[in-house]
Amino acid sequence: MFLGQYRHSLDDKGRLTIPAKFRDELAGGAHLTQGFDHNLRLVTKSAFDEMVTKVSQLSEGDPLTRILARLIFSGASEANPDSVGRILIPQFLREVAGLADDAVIVGVGKSVEIWSPAAWDEQMLLLSDFEANSQRFAALDL
Repeated sequence: MFLGQYRHSLDDKGRLTIPAKFRDELAGGAHLTQGFDHNLRLVTKSAFDEMVTKVSQLSEGDPLTRILARLIFSGASEANPDSVGRILIPQFLREVAGLADDAVIVGVGKSVEIWSPAAWDEQMLLLSDFEANSQRFAALDL
C-alpha cells in the first residue's frame, strides 16, 4: 500500500526519484498515466493490466468507453524504476501535470499520484476543510 507524501526534484532529463518505501511494490513494473485532477498516476503493472482487462470488457460502441480508453492509454507510459529508483516522466506527461523542477509524490492506497507543488498546495487547501472532511468521513461510517 502506498502511503504518505514526499517532495523530490526532477533532473534535467525528466527523471523523478521514487521514495524508497514505494520501490519494492513497483519492482515488478509500473505504468504512468494521466491522472484525473491535473496530476499523474503511477500504478503497478498488475493494476495497469487490471485496467486493460476492465476497459477491454466495455463496449467499444459506447463513446464514453472510447474516451476513457483514450484518456488512460494514450497518456500512458511504462515507468519502471531504474537501479537508483528513478522513473522517466515523458515530456508530454510533465506538461499534463505542470511539472517543472519539483514534484510531490503522494501515496493514495493502491496507486501513487504525482503533482506539481502548486497543484498539490491547492489540494491541501481542499483537504484542510475540516467541516467538509467530517461530512466526507461520515459517508464512510467510520
